[in-house]
Parts: sequence; C-alpha cells; structure tokens
Amino acid sequence: MRVVFVHGACVRDGSWWWHRAAAALREHGISSVAPALPSCGEGDRPAGPRGPGLPDDVDAVRAVLTERDEPTVVVAHSYGGVVAAEAVVGVGTVRHVVLVSSYLPEPGESLSTFGADAPPPFLDFDPDGGTFGARPELFAETFAQDCPPDIVRDAAARLVRQTLAVTWQPVRAAAWHDLPTTYVVCAEDRGTPAAAQREFARRADKVVEVGAGHHPFLSQPRTVADIIANLR
Repeated sequence: MRVVFVHGACVRDGSWWWHRAAAALREHGISSVAPALPSCGEGDRPAGPRGPGLPDDVDAVRAVLTERDEPTVVVAHSYGGVVAAEAVVGVGTVRHVVLVSSYLPEPGESLSTFGADAPPPFLDFDPDGGTFGARPELFAETFAQDCPPDIVRDAAARLVRQTLAVTWQPVRAAAWHDLPTTYVVCAEDRGTPAAAQREFARRADKVVEVGAGHHPFLSQPRTVADIIANLR
C-alpha cells in the first residue's frame, strides 16, 4: 500500500508538510508521495488571475494516482479535500480516503460554499491580483499553536499566494460517495473550527477525533500515521 498526501491551501512543498507523518508511516512499511499543486505556484505558471486553478490541481493529483498500479490511500488536508473529491473519481487503485480538518464537497460545491459572510482575519484576499494567502503574522497562533518552534518556523517559510479562483471553482464529482472515508476532526483547530469539521464529518463513514490543531501530521505525526496504518 502507498499513501498519496494532498496538502492544503496557500502553502508549497507538500512533501515537507507531510514529512513527519511520512517518516512514521515508513516504520509501518508504507511509502508515500505528496503531489505539487499548481494553483499554489508549484509548477511553471505563477498563481494569479490567469494562473492555474482547481482543475489543474485535480489533474496533478490524478496523474500521481494513476502512475502506479498498487493499492492506495489518499490523505487530504483542508483545501486538499476539495481537490481529492474530484481527482480520485474512477481511480480503481484507491481503497480509502482520509480527510484531515478538510472539506467534503458535493458536486457543484466549492470552497466559497462553506465560507462565512465575512472573510476570516487570518486570510488575505487580493481580488485585483487574483490571489489569496495566509497572513504570516497570524499563522503560528491560528494554524500551528501546538507544533514545535522549529516546525512553526519552517512551516511559515513555506506560505505562498494561491490563485483566488480556487475558492469559487466547483468540483464536478465527489469520490467520497463511492469509497470508504475516514474524517479526522482536529478538536483544537483555530483555522477550521471543530464544530464545522464535525458537520463535514457527517458525510464520512468513520470519524476519529484528535486533540490537535490544524496540522496534526506535524504536531502528532504518529497519531496520524497510526490512523492510516490501521485502516480497515
């Protein structure tokens, strides 16, 4: 079995975000990979009004999913759940989807479907520039309050501007309808409130709650690895 990790919004270098959980998974004999998301500028086109969007992210993840013929678990975080919802559809090797503090969209829904009337204070939107991003000065207290200081520092260095269009581009399909799905609720998340996560989790087959912030794969990597390794 291998794991395909899909990172969240406004960051680059997916392999780094998952590296602690990936190391713990290797102890279980499980390999992993983390595709780059073009809408985060991880490619040959910068984010922006004419930059890559959700369809490009879907294509990038799907390309990795279909490059090898072996049983696969997809683990998606936050915005990554939107990407995975469509990217996984019809990929016969995928056995399970794990959503971590994530969105489970129905076809036709987008990130904006789940947004509040007012933008959250920890995000910065630039409609003219066609991008959005996490406010660096609020990153640690919002998204990484339970992570070691060196992890917080290295994580903050990987914040990027992302193509704004991904917030309203809808998914065209929802793979979680047809696959076993586990939702990991992060009870101490200050970015996506636990109450909202529990509502998303109603769409999943199984729910696991952990006492962690927005990035449990950085703060509690063994917990996340054990959840994945023990899937049935």
